[in-house]
Amino acid sequence: MPYEWLPPQDGQDRLHLWPHRSLTQRGFVWFVGGTAVLIATPLVSTLGSPVLWALLPFLVGTIWAIWFALRKNGRDRDIVEDLRLSSDRITLVRHGPKGRRQDWEANPYWVRVTLHETGGPVPNYLTLKGEGREVELGAFLSEAERIALKDEVQGHISRLK
Repeated sequence: MPYEWLPPQDGQDRLHLWPHRSLTQRGFVWFVGGTAVLIATPLVSTLGSPVLWALLPFLVGTIWAIWFALRKNGRDRDIVEDLRLSSDRITLVRHGPKGRRQDWEANPYWVRVTLHETGGPVPNYLTLKGEGREVELGAFLSEAERIALKDEVQGHISRLK
C-alpha cells in the first residue's frame, strides 16, 4: 500500500502517504525511447526522399507530446501527506504539486475519522474532522486502501484519548 507507519518519534505516531507511482524514471526512458523507435520504423522506407522531411516534424511533435504529458503527470503526482499523532495534537501536512503546502491540526480528543460511503467525490471518502474543519486523508488512495486506512487511523487515535 502507498502508505506506511513510521517508527514513533518524540512520542508521536507518524503516517506517511503518497500516490501510486507505476512508472519509474527508468521505465519512462524505456517507454519514450521505445515509442520513438516504433514510430520512426516506418520512416526508414522514406530515407532519401522529400517525404521524410514532410513527416519528420509530426514524428518529433508526437514524441515531444508524449514526453510532456508523462512528465506533467509525474509532477502532478508529487503529493505527500504526513499525519502526526500525539496525545495533545494531531497534525496533517499535505505537500502538493508545485510546492503547495496545506496544514491542519486539531486536538485528538475531538477528532472524528469518517468514511463517507456515498456523497463524497469518490466512494468511501475518508476525512478527519476537528476544530470546525474537515479535511480529506489519502485522496489518491484506492477505495480498499481508504477503508483499511480508516480502521488503522481510528485505532491510533483511540489509543491517544
